[in-house]
Amino acid sequence: MTINRVEPLVSIIIPSFNCESSVARTIESVLNQSYKNWEIFIADDFSTDNTCKVIQNFIARDDRITLIKRSWNAGPAVTRNRAISCANGRYIAFLDADDSWYKNKLEEQIKFMQKNDIALSYTSYRRIHEDGRELGFVNAPKSVTYYDILKKNRIGCLTACYDTEKLGKVYMPNISKRQDLGLWLKILKRIDKAYGLQECLADYNVGVSSVSSNKIVAAKYQWRLYREIEKLPFRVSLYYFLHYVYNSIASRI
Repeated sequence: MTINRVEPLVSIIIPSFNCESSVARTIESVLNQSYKNWEIFIADDFSTDNTCKVIQNFIARDDRITLIKRSWNAGPAVTRNRAISCANGRYIAFLDADDSWYKNKLEEQIKFMQKNDIALSYTSYRRIHEDGRELGFVNAPKSVTYYDILKKNRIGCLTACYDTEKLGKVYMPNISKRQDLGLWLKILKRIDKAYGLQECLADYNVGVSSVSSNKIVAAKYQWRLYREIEKLPFRVSLYYFLHYVYNSIASRI
């Protein structure tokens, strides 16, 4: 396939694990992008269903897609980081294997980043229950700082994109959950702000078994992120954790 070299290459990082029912929709949403200069690295975390077979069918259609198969289950942080290590693009974008992008997602986001000289960006997105019900929109704030997202993570992983020319390759902390927030915090220690594109450009699938649906589990991992990854003192961690709890409750009211 001929690629337009005027457009900077975007490397899309997709972790997969037992997602044969959804990964085709995810890949199709990339194939349908109006922005064409991209590559996909799908890092499969030792799926035991037909996920890899579905992915291989797409590889046969488009050589911009690469499958990285793990021989044991390592979790999403290790899996995503393996894909990041293979990336060739100036921009690195993230998409999970049960989420999807709107057709103009990359085109609008890369244009936004180049026009405004942005190192890390994100967009608004829609939340969809796995049974098809619409659960509302998550509106991207115009900007966030390190301290803002300690209180509430406003950067949806499926919408995030960072510029390796400005940051180099930045990897997720090796933790079981909240590794995406850990990455944003790592980047925001080096830059003043990340910037949001208010347009809704993606759909986030909310599964009944997702961590975000289990508030107690989510809170435990949030606390561990403060204490073990960010190394915040107890009182500082408690301050941000109380903000996190309040914002979690307020967002559901």
